[in-house]
Amino acid sequence: MKVSVIHAAFGDTPHVVAFVDVPDGTDDTKAMDYAYRWTNNVMGSWSRKEKFFEDGSENGDYNENVTVMAPLHEGGMGLRSTSMGDQMLVGTKKYEVAMFGFEEIA
Repeated sequence: MKVSVIHAAFGDTPHVVAFVDVPDGTDDTKAMDYAYRWTNNVMGSWSRKEKFFEDGSENGDYNENVTVMAPLHEGGMGLRSTSMGDQMLVGTKKYEVAMFGFEEIA
């Protein structure tokens, strides 16, 4: 299963920032939970596709199941975390990241 992560919050023009491969047999909600976690900057940078930074520290947000689809910011700064108001596409269903969970949208 693949989840498309679309950044649309904060006045962004909606654009795909990542495709996240989720283990088979996962329902939509668990798939989006997984995609949400792995497109957030918790212990590093999810969008900088390196296990270790230049200083030798580990990038705890690296996940080989995440394919970054948007360019990094100038100077190699990673992309922002997925936030409330962003969207996820699972199959043909589109959801918005809500305050608690996800809400299906048209």
